[in-house]
Amino acid sequence: MASASSTNEPGAPAPGTVTIDPQEAAHFGRMAAEWWDPSGSSAMLHKLNPVRLRYIRAAIDLHWDGDDTGFTPLAGKTALDVGCGAGLLAEPLARLGAQVTGLDAAAENVAVAQAHAAQGGLAITYRAHGIEQETGRYDLVTCLEVIEHVRDPAGFVRGLANALADGGLLVLSTPNRTPLSRLALIGLAEGTGRIPRGTHDWNKFLTPDELTALLVDAGLEVTDVTGLAFSPAKGFDLSSSTALDYLVTARRAPSSPARGGGTPQA
Repeated sequence: MASASSTNEPGAPAPGTVTIDPQEAAHFGRMAAEWWDPSGSSAMLHKLNPVRLRYIRAAIDLHWDGDDTGFTPLAGKTALDVGCGAGLLAEPLARLGAQVTGLDAAAENVAVAQAHAAQGGLAITYRAHGIEQETGRYDLVTCLEVIEHVRDPAGFVRGLANALADGGLLVLSTPNRTPLSRLALIGLAEGTGRIPRGTHDWNKFLTPDELTALLVDAGLEVTDVTGLAFSPAKGFDLSSSTALDYLVTARRAPSSPARGGGTPQA
């Protein structure tokens, strides 16, 4: 299993990476030590994670016609988490039975992810490079709250599609570009310090129609779009409204070339 190269400078994308924004990578790399602190700079992700996992589990069961009472629906399958941070999603995917690989632009995040997985006895492969450098093919590809931080969304989506095995499932989430998301994520969340300042650039947010178009152009078929909403009483929950944030599932369109079964890079 490969690991992040010790020659990578903190927060710097690996050579040949064109989708990663170096400033974004450096920003998240500086927060690496706090990823697993539910009251730290990643507190919002800790609150989002249970809701996102519920959606992903339902998507897995629907896509592979699984038993929603089973503990390891991903047994025998490979999974790639792109923009994995310190492993907040990669670790639950491993516990669902998948052979998991996590990619992140910041070497600091990969180091924290490796250490945390080792403490939990989880065999997860982590690498610090961009999606376009990934040569493996995976049954499940996840990319949550990441695409709004890349500098070439179309190229990034093509990379995600290339990493998806024939018959595979892709799950993404991202904020919508609406007045509500500007107010909630930048005006309130960043303005009050709940999210570190500079985390988001509202102009880089994608609408569901824009993201759907990128996925279709990459040869994928969008099968679901579900909103993520927030209320003071319930916190984050799945919603019919995509005004704040949303999740998308996609699969390879029937006419698209087959990519082969899940074969993670060694």
